[in-house]
Amino acid sequence: MGRVTDASAAAAASVPPVAPRRTHVRTHHGDAVDDPYEWLRAKDDTEVVAHLEAENRYTESRTAHLAPVQERIFEEIKGRVLETDLSVPTRRGAWWYYARTEEGKQYGIQCRAPIGSPDDWTPPALEPGEPVVGEQILLDGNLEADGQEFFSLGTFEVSTDGRLLLYGVDVEGDERYTLRVRDLDTDETLPDVIEGTFAGATLSPDGRHIVYTTVDDAWRPDTVWLHEIGADAASDRRLFHEPDERFWVDAGFTRSDRFLVIGLGSSITSEEWLVPADDLTAQPRVVWPRREGVEYDSSHAVVDGEDVLYVLHNDGALDFELVRVAASDPAGPRTAVLPHEPGRRLLGVSTFRDWAVVGYRRDGLARLGVLDYATAAVDELAFDEPLYSVGTAGNPEWAPPLVRLGYGSFVTPSTVYDYDVATRTLALRKQQPVLGGYDPGDYAQRRLWVTATDGVQVPVSLVWKRSFGEPGAAPRPVHLYGYGSYEATIDPGFSVPRLSLLDRGVVFAIAHVRGGGEMGRQWYEDGKLLHKRNTFTDFVDVARHLVDAGYTRPEHLVAEGGSAGGLLMGAIANLAPELFAGVLADVPFVDALTTILDPSLPLTVIEWDEWGDPLHDAGVYAYMKSYTPYENVREGVRYPRILAVTSFNDTRVLYVEPAKWVARLREVGADALLRCEMVAGHGGVSGRYSAWRERAFELAWLLDVLGDGVPSGAEADA
Repeated sequence: MGRVTDASAAAAASVPPVAPRRTHVRTHHGDAVDDPYEWLRAKDDTEVVAHLEAENRYTESRTAHLAPVQERIFEEIKGRVLETDLSVPTRRGAWWYYARTEEGKQYGIQCRAPIGSPDDWTPPALEPGEPVVGEQILLDGNLEADGQEFFSLGTFEVSTDGRLLLYGVDVEGDERYTLRVRDLDTDETLPDVIEGTFAGATLSPDGRHIVYTTVDDAWRPDTVWLHEIGADAASDRRLFHEPDERFWVDAGFTRSDRFLVIGLGSSITSEEWLVPADDLTAQPRVVWPRREGVEYDSSHAVVDGEDVLYVLHNDGALDFELVRVAASDPAGPRTAVLPHEPGRRLLGVSTFRDWAVVGYRRDGLARLGVLDYATAAVDELAFDEPLYSVGTAGNPEWAPPLVRLGYGSFVTPSTVYDYDVATRTLALRKQQPVLGGYDPGDYAQRRLWVTATDGVQVPVSLVWKRSFGEPGAAPRPVHLYGYGSYEATIDPGFSVPRLSLLDRGVVFAIAHVRGGGEMGRQWYEDGKLLHKRNTFTDFVDVARHLVDAGYTRPEHLVAEGGSAGGLLMGAIANLAPELFAGVLADVPFVDALTTILDPSLPLTVIEWDEWGDPLHDAGVYAYMKSYTPYENVREGVRYPRILAVTSFNDTRVLYVEPAKWVARLREVGADALLRCEMVAGHGGVSGRYSAWRERAFELAWLLDVLGDGVPSGAEADA
C-alpha cells in the first residue's frame, strides 16, 4: 500500500498545481479588475500553505534530474572556499576584533584579541586553524542557532570600554530582532531582553544605554527608544517618533562619540536631528528642517577647535555637493567644500579627527579620495583595473593613521587594504582565498556601451574565461543580470559561485540600466516614477544588442534579477519573451500595482516616492498597470522558461506576488516554476552551506536552460 501511495504522490507532484480562480474585484479610478489569485495572500490559510507546498513538490519533481549537477556545483563552491578562515582584525579601543569560520559549521564566530600596544595599528597576521594568542570568543553563531531552522545576526556591537556586548537575533526571517546584552568580563548574559526591534541598535559611548528602533504595522521603522541597561524594558523612553508614513527612522552615534544622530529618510527627502551623546534625554535639535526633494546627511568633525558638520546635500545640486557648517548653528552660513560638479556623483563622507574620506562615482565607477580639512583638496586613490568596486570598511576609530578599504572586481577576489594617509600607500592585508588553482589571469573583464532605443548609452560589464575565446567572436551562452531601482549600483564584484558558470563557457554580464545609480543621479531619475519603463527597455536593448552583435543567441541567453530586479525580470519576459531562453526571478516584485495600492502593506507608502502613488493619482495607476508583470501576462506568446524563488516570511516582497504571477503564467501555457522557502526571509535561507546549496540549485537550472548552448566538453554534467 505504501508503494501505491508513493507512486500516487510522485504522479501528483509531476502535474503543475492549479490555483483555483476566485473572483476578487479591485476598483480604482473607475477601473474594475478581477484578480482571481488574490486569495493566495491569506498567509495563515491552510489551503494557501498547501498550495505553496504543492508548488515546491512540483518544482522538486521537475528539477530532480538536476540533482547531480547541483551537487557537483555545490562541491565546486565548497571546494573553492577556505572553510576555516578569519577576517582581517579591526582595531577598536584596546582590542582587535575579527570573525572566523570553521569547516563544517554554518555560521561565523565573533572574536577579539588584545592589541600589543597603543601605537599598534598593524593587524596581527592570523592563520586559519591556528590558535590566536589571547583570543576571546564573543558570540558563536552556531551555538546561538542551535535548534533553529533560521538564524540571522543583526546588531553586533561592543561598548567603547570593551565590557559589554549588544547583539540582536532573528530566528524567523521576518527581520524582527531580539536584543540581548552580555557582560564580556563575566560571560554572563544580562537580564535585559528587548523584543521586536528593527535591525539597527547601538550602545551609548558610556555603555549605560541602548538606542534602538521599532516598526509600525507597515514594517516601517518609526520610533527611536532609549533603554537603560539593567532597567525594565517596559520603562524605556521614547526619544523620537516620526508619524509621516513616507519616512524611515534610524539612529547612531557619530564616530567622534559627540552626538547621537537621528536620521529620517524617504526616497527623495531626508532630515537629521542631533542629541548630545552626554545627555541623551535632551531635546533633539534639527540640522536642516526637511524640504520636499532635498536629501542630506551630516558627519561631525572638529576643525580648528570648532565642532563642525560636513553636510552632503542635493539642494540645487543634482549630483550633490559637500558643505561645512557650524554644529552649533547648522542653518547658518555654509562653506562650500566640494561644489557641485555634474558627472561626479558624491555618495558619502566619513569624517575622522585629522581628515575625511569621500566616496563618489565618475564615469560609471566608484571612487575614493582623502579630503584635507585645511585645503579641501581631495587625493583620489588609483586602481589599475578597468572595472572594480571599492569602499571604506571597518573604521570605528576616531583618530587612526590608516583607512580600511574593501576592493574587488570580476576577476580579483575580495581584497582588504589599509591606506596610509600620510605616505599615500596601500598595504594589502588579505585577499579572499580561492582554492582549486584559481588564477585571475584565466579570466577577463571589460565594459561595453549599448545604444538604447532613445539614443542613451547604457553601460554593460562583462566577464568571461579566456580559454573559451573572446565574447562576440562567436555566439556564446550569456547570463545577463539587472536591477535598476532605488539608485542602487551593481558594481563588478567577485563571486565564487559564478566561477562554476564561467568555467563552463558562460559569459556573465551586468546591464547597468536606468533606475540604478551607476551613472549619477540623473540616471536614477530617468528610471523611476513615470520614467520606469526605461529600466525595462534598456535591459531589452542590451539583450537585443548581445544577440544582434553575435555575442549570443536567444536560445542561449538567460536573465536574472531579484527583488525590484525581479520586477525587471517579469517586465522583460512580457516585453520581449522571444529574446530569452530562461528568466530567474529571485523574490520578485511582480505584483507591484496591487502592493503599491494598499497602504496597509509593509513599506507601501514609503515606496510611493519611487514608483508613484497609484491610489490617489489616476495617471500613475494607468502607468503602473501598463508594466506590472502580473497585470500584463500575454496570451498567445511563447514565454521563456521561468523560475521564481521566494520566501514565506519575506517582509519586503511578499511570497504572494510570485505565487500569483506563476499561477497566471501557467494559464497562458508558460513553463513556470515556483520555489518557496518556508523558513526564510528576503535574503533567502540562512547558513553558508544552505546558501551555497540554494545557489547551486539556481545555477544548475540556468545551465539546464542553456542546454546545448554550453560549449561541449566544458562539463559533462552540464
